[in-house]
Amino acid sequence: MFTYKNFSKKLALTLTAGLLAIGLLAGCGSSGDQAKEKVLRVGAETTFPPFEFTEGDKYVGFDIDLADAVAKKMGYKMEFKSMGFDALIPALKSGDIDMIASGINPTPERAKAILFSDPYFDRGGFVTIVRKDTTGVNGMNDLAGKKIGAQIGTVSAELAHKVPNATVKETDSNSQLFTELQAGTIDAAIQDNPVALYYMKQGADKDLKIVGSPVNPEPLVFGFRMDDKELQGKVNQALAELKKDGTYETIYNKWFGNK
Repeated sequence: MFTYKNFSKKLALTLTAGLLAIGLLAGCGSSGDQAKEKVLRVGAETTFPPFEFTEGDKYVGFDIDLADAVAKKMGYKMEFKSMGFDALIPALKSGDIDMIASGINPTPERAKAILFSDPYFDRGGFVTIVRKDTTGVNGMNDLAGKKIGAQIGTVSAELAHKVPNATVKETDSNSQLFTELQAGTIDAAIQDNPVALYYMKQGADKDLKIVGSPVNPEPLVFGFRMDDKELQGKVNQALAELKKDGTYETIYNKWFGNK
């Protein structure tokens, strides 16, 4: 039998159930939104191939691919920001970025300002590059009296100037350095090992070869705020997992060729 009282109760129950359902749906949506908001903001100076550089309108490179893989392994989405090298640590300290991925070495001076990840690249240092038909040069110690090329303003140039009786030709860019070497206007070049490996991967190994072992090798690391040990730990764990599951090797081979 219909009564206004019974109708009111049914209406109240229906509205209550509806509100609960909406609340549950809203709660689920909120949880999903929060998951999507887990972002790792990564900063780098993008003129250092093959680690980070521009290709068309995109930022590409070993560091960028690796940082993206690290973020995904942690369940985060990477947000990349390009800036001047000198701006990276200030941006980290101010909270503009969460991690530096820009081919940095763990120097004592930097250790006063930021935390470091475990090394993610240990084939740094500087190497000697010569033409494939060159004999008698097996490393930097054999360059005395030779004509050596190096990029201006770099540690490579400093090393070249220390070679006894050598003539040093400084170039404005890495590409010019390799052109000079292929043309025979210099006898050898001193270059960052990872940069040399990258150019070899791009086809320079048809005419050129790397001789000897890297000099002054230092690993590369990611950087974090001093108070962000939690992120440091998560990134270190992700790096270890990427090396274990083969992802790191795949990214490495993409930019430097097989080890």
